This record gives sequence, structure tokens and C-alpha cells, in this order.
Amino acid sequence: MLRSVVKGQMDGDKEPDAIAIDAGSDQDNYPHGFRLAIIVASLAASVFLCALDETIITTAIPRITDEFNSINDIGWYGSAYFMTCASFQLIYGKLFSFYSIKNVFLTAVAIFEIGSLICATAPTSTAFIIGRACAGLGSAGINAGFIIILASSLPLERRPIFVSSYSSMYGVAAVAAPLIGGAFTTKATWRWCFYLNLPFGVVTFLAVTLFFHLPRKTSTAASTTWREKVSQMDLLGTAVLVPGVVCLLVALQWGGTVYAWGDGRVIGVLTVFAVAVVGFIGIQMWKQDQGTIPPRIVRQRSVAFSTCYVFLAGGAVNVYEYYLPVWFQAIQGASALESGIHILVLTLGTVLFSFAAGFGVSRTGYYTPFMIIGAACLVAGSALTTTFRTTSPTGQWIGYQIPLAAGAGLGIQQAHTAAQTVLAADDVPTGAVVLIFAQIIGGTIWLSVAQNVLTSQLLQGLVGLVPDLDASAILAMGATGLRAAVGTEYLDAVEEAYNTALTNVFSCSVALAAGALVSSLGMEWRSIKKNSGLERTATEVVETR
Repeated sequence: MLRSVVKGQMDGDKEPDAIAIDAGSDQDNYPHGFRLAIIVASLAASVFLCALDETIITTAIPRITDEFNSINDIGWYGSAYFMTCASFQLIYGKLFSFYSIKNVFLTAVAIFEIGSLICATAPTSTAFIIGRACAGLGSAGINAGFIIILASSLPLERRPIFVSSYSSMYGVAAVAAPLIGGAFTTKATWRWCFYLNLPFGVVTFLAVTLFFHLPRKTSTAASTTWREKVSQMDLLGTAVLVPGVVCLLVALQWGGTVYAWGDGRVIGVLTVFAVAVVGFIGIQMWKQDQGTIPPRIVRQRSVAFSTCYVFLAGGAVNVYEYYLPVWFQAIQGASALESGIHILVLTLGTVLFSFAAGFGVSRTGYYTPFMIIGAACLVAGSALTTTFRTTSPTGQWIGYQIPLAAGAGLGIQQAHTAAQTVLAADDVPTGAVVLIFAQIIGGTIWLSVAQNVLTSQLLQGLVGLVPDLDASAILAMGATGLRAAVGTEYLDAVEEAYNTALTNVFSCSVALAAGALVSSLGMEWRSIKKNSGLERTATEVVETR
């Protein structure tokens, strides 16, 4: 049926002053009960597969390099995935805006499945890298589709607790990856790490196909011809953005490891990235609403501060998820599996705090307090980890993970809720992918910064400390290899040097968390309950089916 909507005016950062006629019928247009449960479960499963695919690779890499004799390709096994995932993230925002949400999401799932199949059957290292790139391309659409489909399946006031399952799936994957990956690589073959994605992907594909139906379609989108849609895809901006992002990630891959940061090749790709950024911004200013990112969206106060928040807080959390296990392995001599168990407080705590925040936002209506508290907890937890010593007791490293988990779980997902609250429905897909893009790029950049801090500090602390130990070989040994390479007479000194380097890495997270806290203070105080009746008010007529 057709439902008339009284359209208001956009006043700066304010919501459209509109009142939906017969708004109560909105609730009936959303899926309920079993149908909703299947949709949410299938979406969560798809995100879990993406998260697992990102983390399980670290367990499989030793066996992959043994089979392909490809030690020099290790860096590309991860970066190929993130290059396509980051490069095409913003493009999916346009695709979800102008084409069927269901069809775009299903296409992304299919691409991810094809990439997984290529990885599982790869005869060479090159084929495996191609498969990783393909999987990353699909993952970009799955991550964005999760948020967008939930926004189309639930009223605003019910979304926060379901959106929290997004970060929860990453927490569960962080726990499951070493267990599943270790079992496959030792008991069967590393290829099963990727075959595993196929049946779950098929189930997700079928569930979304059968149970997800768009509850509404705007007359504006319905009347747009395919030629108009293509013209609004911002192909010029895409042609500038994709190579720019690729150059950034290549520079981060090379800098400080393959080549020195001052090497001409690193400087060259960074220069291309800088030129691409300037060109992309210019194109967006020129094309306005027809650009990949309409400037009015990122100028919206809450969207701007939310983007900064996830860029900084997401980077801080990524640093801990990567380097806390390194601390356990280097300082306490834990194995990879044991270090994964040691960070269960962080990973499972993040899951619990995410759901607690989602429930709290749904009850109170306000997400800003959770972002502020989350950032404050992240600052506190980060500061505490800088006090780690080689003799730190178990209670200390367990307890310090609790505020880190609170920081990771309480605030980051609420940034997505903020974007859905302050943006009109037609702009939600773009807002969602902007935040996801910022989180991915932030995590990648700050991990690279952390790696360079660790490298420089560790080399500075170890040079001349151990006789006949090649400084350039230190980093290649890894956390556990270094302990085995030095004699017992030097072990204490080496552990002290490693601990100092790692606590300096954690100091970087303190700065990132502090920046996130400042960003949270810039957020508007909006209630999802007050705005729930104003959903889908960017157009004058809404067609419900």
C-alpha cells in the first residue's frame, strides 16, 4: 500500500522535521519471530565467516608456505584480502543505495564463496593470493550488508542489541580461529580452513533469499532508471579511490619491513596515494550528492565524530588484539594457542560488553554515553598495559583486559547506531560504509605504526646486547623464535628489551584511545526512541509491500 509522509525541511544537522502518517503500521512491515531470527542468524553467520577468514589465515600460513615454498608471499596473503575489502567498501554504499539490497548482498556472498573456493583449491601461491583478493571483495559487501539489512529489518529502537552481534562475531572468531585452524592444519589439511566457508555461505545465501524481503521501497529509487543509476555510481571517483587505497596499503606493507620508509618506492606509492586523496575529495565536492560520499553526509556532526571515533578506537583495539598475544609469547613463553587462551578475557569480554551496550541503548534510547564511557575505559585499560613488566602476575594481565574489553565493546558499535539515527534512510547505506571503511583503514594504518614502533624500539634495545646476534634477523625470528635463539644467560635482558618495546606499542594505543574520547565528546545527544517515528522520511511517498 501507499503511505503518505509529511516531509519536513533539513535544518543543518537536525533530523527532517517529519511525521509519518499511520506510523504505527511501520512495525507490521518488519519481519518478526522465526523469520527475523533466521535473518539475524544468517547475517551473523556471514560476518562470522568473514571474521574467521581474516584470523584463521595466521594459523594456516606456516603450512601454506611449506606447500607452496612461498615464504616471500606471506605478507600478500593478508594484504590482498584487505586491499580489496578496503578499496571497494565505499563503492558498496552506492550499490546498496541504487540497487536491490538483497541482490547486492547475495552477490557479495557469492563472490566471497568463490574466493574461498579458489583458496581451498589453489595449486600455486599466486592462485591463493587471487582467491584472497576475491574473498576480500565479497567481505566488503557482507560487512556493509549486515548493517544495512538490519536497518531494513528492525525499527531503530530495536537495532542496537542486534548491531552488537557484529563485533561479537569478531570476538567469537578470534577465539575460534586458532582452535579450528589448528585442528585442520594438524589433523587434516590447511585447505579445510577455506572449504569450511562453503556450506555456511550456502546456508546464508538461501536464508537471505527465502526470508529477507524489503519492507519498503521509496518511489524515488523505484523511478530511477538504470542509466541514471549508472551515472550516479561515481565511476570517476571510484577510478581515483581504488588505486589510491591500494597504494596506501602497499606502502604500509612495504614500509619498515620490505623497504625503508625513506626508500623511493615507498615514497612513490605514498605520493600516488596523497594525489588520489586530493583528487577524490575534489571529485566529491564537484559531484555533491552524485559522488561516492556526498559531502553533506560527512559534514553531519555525529557522522563526522563517529568516523573519527571508529578510526581511532578501532585502531587501538586492533593493536591489542594483535600485540597482546605477542606479549604473552615473547615475555611468558606461551604458545600461539596458549596466548589465544590468555586473551579470552578481552575477546569474550568484548562480546558481553557489546550486548550489554546494545541492551542499554535500546532501553535508554541514548548511545552517546556508551561511546564516552567506552572510550574512557579504553584509555584506562591502555594506560594500565603500559605498566606490564616481565614479572607481571596472572591477576594483573587478566584484570587489565577488563577495561580494554569494556572499551572495545561499549562504544564502537554505537557509532553505527548514531549514523542510522541522524541520517535519512536513503543515506544510511553510505553512512554505514563510511564508518566501516574508516574502521578498516584505521586498523590497518595503526597496526603498521605499531609494527614500526616495535621494530625500532626492539632493535634499539637489542643491538649490542647479545653477541653475534644479527639485528636484522631478530625480527624474522618472531616472539617465540627469539627466546630460542638466545642463550639463557641473555634471556632476561632480551625479555626486558622486548617488554619495553611492547609497552611502547601499548602507549600508542593510549594516544588513540584519548583521541577517541575527545571524538565521543563531540557527539550529539540524540535518542533513538524519539527518532524512531521519523524513519524513512527523506522522501514524500513511501511504498510498502
